[in-house]
This record gives sequence, structure tokens and C-alpha cells, in this order.
Amino acid sequence: MVMAESRKKQPLSAIDWLSQPVTAPPETAVPAKPASAQRPRIDEAPVTKDGGLPADVSVSVLGGPSPDAVGLLTPAQTGFPHALWGMGLTDEAAAALTRADPVGLPALQSLLNTLLLAEALPPADAGDEGRLLMARIDKLLALGALDQAQALLDAALPARTAELFRRSFDVALLTGNEDRACAALVEAPDLSPTLPTRVFCMAREGDWAAAALTLRTAEAIGHVSETESALLSRFLDPDLYESDPAPAPPKPVTPLIWRLYEAIGEPLPTATLPLAFAHADLSERAGWKAQVEAAERLARAGAISPNLLLGLFTQRDPAASGGVWDRVDAFQRFDAALQAGDLTAVEQRLPLAYARMADAELEVPFATLFAGKLAQMALTGDSARIAYDLGLLSPDFARLSSSRHAPGDLRGAFLAGLAQGSVKGLMPPDSMARAIQPAFDGSEPVLSDDAKLLLNQSRIGEALLLAMARIEVGLHGELAKLAEGLALLRKLGLEDTARRTALELMLLERRG
Repeated sequence: MVMAESRKKQPLSAIDWLSQPVTAPPETAVPAKPASAQRPRIDEAPVTKDGGLPADVSVSVLGGPSPDAVGLLTPAQTGFPHALWGMGLTDEAAAALTRADPVGLPALQSLLNTLLLAEALPPADAGDEGRLLMARIDKLLALGALDQAQALLDAALPARTAELFRRSFDVALLTGNEDRACAALVEAPDLSPTLPTRVFCMAREGDWAAAALTLRTAEAIGHVSETESALLSRFLDPDLYESDPAPAPPKPVTPLIWRLYEAIGEPLPTATLPLAFAHADLSERAGWKAQVEAAERLARAGAISPNLLLGLFTQRDPAASGGVWDRVDAFQRFDAALQAGDLTAVEQRLPLAYARMADAELEVPFATLFAGKLAQMALTGDSARIAYDLGLLSPDFARLSSSRHAPGDLRGAFLAGLAQGSVKGLMPPDSMARAIQPAFDGSEPVLSDDAKLLLNQSRIGEALLLAMARIEVGLHGELAKLAEGLALLRKLGLEDTARRTALELMLLERRG
């Protein structure tokens, strides 16, 4: 045994829209953040100077397994050290993850996703509760990355708890795998299903009589809410309530509640629900317009592949005009011209297609799909400029920064310098470029005291999140913070991420 010191644990906030499919013992439930709690400014959250050297003493087994170590990407794949959290504390790392906001910049979205999936040694005070793992899974759910969240849940299967199952159950509901969710309950006798969940799963399995009896019992003993009772009654006997209006949806709407509304023929729109719900509209049960809109939301957050967006955009001819249909039409016309190799048509159609995609903040998925082909075409004028910008927004930004479309003006030279990692001696063309310049002009970066502290304690994961937080604050008005965040990314060895982020700051309209 080894003595490990840990400060008094602070409660971690859980996402509030999770279903309650099982009855969780009080000690396994993740406490919700008090309603009166205010979110601290993200780049001023306290950093513990002692790292993992706190006051209260707890006992842990040397080398004992911790769910917090679970990951899908090895250090060789991520480039992060195995001791990613260094001398940090579990709750501080989890709180930093919960606050993290990539502010619509795909480079930071990708970095955060990699961090959430990274396999790493847990903090010294981790224990066996899986608090950091839970924070990582909840962040993936909040970002709409359901496939990744489920993969992480599957990897943590030996440590199955009521809270982990709760999240797996909701992922199954939102991805149209209700039967799998119910079957998992049967395979886990240690998990005690709530009565509403029993009713739902019995009905899914075709045992309608038992489901009805269970519902009446739940109503009699007060173990089902008024809304759940109304929805389940309609679910079990729709003819009886055919003339009655469906109950008003509660707040928040859980995946189980959402699925029940769909089952009674009153589906709730997902556009105003948390991003994770958009996955439900990717199903063939949803109409094409709902599928496209859901794919746009998820692609904007980096939660799905650009190829999935391409497949939906080109699935059929637009059914109408206006809104999403104008975007689909412009996309299809441009794609057809590019596939045909028609230079004149591409030059005519690219500006409108790019403008429509920019309206939906989908420039980077668009660049990922088409920048390589455009770089090979002898475009001129506005189309050449757009093709160059798309090249800089693509994964192949460094090579394409010297493509035939590179403009010879100040802006083009500065962008090319960012792509190559140095703007020394270059004139910044605007205020954003001036804010970014100090991180790439060859001077020694000036790190804040909290950044130095994290680096000295090898708390690389938290330092990475601090860099992201600085960039967020910069986008909300304090432009000087941008260079600080970018310089910290470079100090951490995340050179490609720093360059891509700088290019996105220059080329995308993501002001706070």
C-alpha cells in the first residue's frame, strides 16, 4: 500500500439531459453542480501550485487499475506523453476538460477529441471511481461524438457502473439501437432498471401485457413522472389516446423521453436540443432535410467525417429552394463541375458554393473534400483565391501553401508564412494577423505563470487545455491572448495544431 494525498474532492457537474435507466446507488452518482454555481472565466480557473501534493490523506493500492487510464489512442498515436496529467489532481483535470471550448475552430476540435480519447496514466489521486473518465465521456457526448463516446465506454466495460451504463444506454437510444440498450440490461443483473425503463424495454421485446402491468404498478407507487406516465400509456395503447394531445415535453428532454415521443408519432425536433440528439436524425427514419441539417450540425462540430456530409449532400436532387436546399444545390452544381473537370464551370460555381458553405461554418469540411483537386486546376481570379484559402484550411495546408494559386500580396505572404511556421520579417495585413504574429516571429515565447507551473509539474493535458482557453478568451475580445495560447501550443510540441489554428483564425469568421 502507498499513502497518496488528495484534497477534498469537488463535485463534478454532469450533463443534465441523461436518462435514468437504472437506479444508481448514491455513492456512484455524479453530483450535479449547484444551480447557484457560476462558471469561472475559463483562463482564470485556479491552478493548484502543489499539484498532486494535497492536505487530506487517502489510501490507494500501488499499481492498482484505474478506469481513468482507459483510452483508445496510444501515446505513439497521439504524440502525448504517457504521464499526460503529471502531478495534477483528478478533479482539476476533469474541471478543465469540462470547461474546454474549441470555439468553432476545427484544429482545436480535433486536438480536444484526441485528448479525450488518449490512453494515459491517471493522476496520482485517481482512485477507482473513474471521475476523469466520466468527465471525458461527458465531454464527448456534449460535443456530439457519440461513436467515440461509445467506443470509450466499451473500453471501460470491466469497470461497468450505473453511471457508465447510463451513458451507454443513451448513446444506444440516440443512434437507433434501442434493442441493444435493453438487451444490455438483461446481461447486467447487477444493474437495477428503473420502472419506466422496464416498461419501455418490455414493450420493445413484445411483452405488452407485462409492460402495462409494470406501468400501472409504477404509477401506484409514484415511481414514474406524470410526463413519463402519459407517454408510456400512449406508447402501449395508442388507440386509446388517439384524440388526446401529447403532453408538453419536459425540460430537459432525455434520450428516453425523446425516443418515446418518436414512438407515439410525435417526434420532437432536434435543432434546439443538445448536439448529441442530432445523431437521431441521421437515421433513415428521418427525412432527407432533417438528415442534412443534422449532418451539418455534427460536421460543424467535427463529430462526423466530411465524407458523410458529402454522401448526404449528393444523395438526391433538392426538393425545394431556400435555406439548406440552396446550399445543397450550390454544392451539387460545383461537385458536378469538378467531377467533369470543367474549368470554366468550376470557376463559375466555386464562389457561390464556398459562400453557401461558409454560411453554415462548413469551410473546413469543404476544404477537406475538395482542396486537393482544386489545387491542380489552373484557376484564375476570385476562384484562385478561394482555392488557395481552401488549401490552407485542408489537412495538406503546408504543401498547398506554395501552390500555383498563392497570391503575391501581403495577406498571401503572411498566410504562407503561418503555414510554414514563421512570419519573421513579414508585414501583418490586419489586426488578427498582428495579434497572431508574436507566436510565429521567432522570438522566445513569454509564458504566463500558470502555464510555467503546469509545464514544471508535467501537467501536459492541463497545459494543452490552458492554451485552448487562452485562444477562447482571445476570440472574445482580448486579442493579445491569442499569441499566448498559440505560443503555448508550440511549446508543447503541437506545431501542426498551432499553425492550423492560426490559419483558421485568419481565414474563418469565428469571433466571439
